[in-house]
Amino acid sequence: MHRTGSILLLFALLLFGTLSSAHASVANAPGANLEVSLITYGPGATYWERFGHDAIELRDSVSGEAVDFNYGVFDFNESNFFLNFARGRMHYLMDAGYSAPEQASYVEDGRSVTRQRLALNADQAGALRDFLLWNLRPENAGYNYDYYADNCTTRVRDALNQALGGILKTQLTARAGGMTYRQQTARLMSAQPWLMLIMDLGLGPYADQPLNAWQESFLPMVLQAQLRDVHLDNGQPLLLSEQLLSPNRLDVPPATAPDLRLPLALAGLLIAALIVATRRWWHTGYALLGTLYLLAAGLVGILLLVLWTLTAHHSAWANANLLLFNPLAFLLLPTLWRSRRGLAASRFIDGVIALQLLAALIAILLHLLPGVVQQNQPWLLFALPCWLALAWSLRRAG
Repeated sequence: MHRTGSILLLFALLLFGTLSSAHASVANAPGANLEVSLITYGPGATYWERFGHDAIELRDSVSGEAVDFNYGVFDFNESNFFLNFARGRMHYLMDAGYSAPEQASYVEDGRSVTRQRLALNADQAGALRDFLLWNLRPENAGYNYDYYADNCTTRVRDALNQALGGILKTQLTARAGGMTYRQQTARLMSAQPWLMLIMDLGLGPYADQPLNAWQESFLPMVLQAQLRDVHLDNGQPLLLSEQLLSPNRLDVPPATAPDLRLPLALAGLLIAALIVATRRWWHTGYALLGTLYLLAAGLVGILLLVLWTLTAHHSAWANANLLLFNPLAFLLLPTLWRSRRGLAASRFIDGVIALQLLAALIAILLHLLPGVVQQNQPWLLFALPCWLALAWSLRRAG
């Protein structure tokens, strides 16, 4: 949903000022001469481009000058960029550029480019232009990025909604959304399966709340689709026209989210079967396999705890997967290696095993509670067979 780029906001401001004094331009054109469009770019090949991108295009119908305003610039060279990214404190900026070269870069990458011309009147178009130029100033351009609630597209959506007097929010809030944050994330990241699984594992119940169309329009393609059914106060459609400027030449994301339950259930059953089989016939292999699982479970648990307690990634807070993967797993490692020599678990380890099984049972029971329930069934189906097999093998002497 974002793109890298040099941050030349001051240059952009000087450019607008120069053009303004020389001839009619977007910066000083009367509102009646401004054509307002939403430009939507399809998903890209790189993982950070999978959600797509968009921009507001302002075109002066007299001079022909067109400028794209977007909210998707970040800088890898910013001080502590990766540390802030890990902590969920991502600093993004607004940027602007001439439409032709801006859009040509996406065409060159094989991404679709669609222009939707919007029916803003002269006052609305002028007010939108003034807001975007104010927002472009260096002191106003930065914002704290949030994947779902405050991103490149929600900023575009909110700017259009403000110019239209709030009709976007009123109409979209009244419509039900089609998917949850989790489902949209899995759908769009499915081209990178391992990254998709990691993200799904790390998302908490926030990602499973029912969405209305306003909330779901955090995605460029969703906002593009929703605008087709928006009407102005006089009943006129908001869209004057929609034009596909360049078709997509990359793999298209699926229309629905992949169902992870069967593949993860099969993976869990396979690991459980291997634990049981190696416990019987290959004790060293059993210890190695069990160690791999317990280390992974413990490390995942630490990561989930850090995301919940030490970061601003609120979509990862209160993650019920902590009941399935947690640092308790580390306590079982010594017993695992002793059990390959036929030694049974101590009373303390029996208690740890019972506590872990109880945690897994609580994770199952959480699905019976009313309200928003975390949709972590795939991870339940994966982890339960593994924990049952480990519990059996650790408590079995000889």
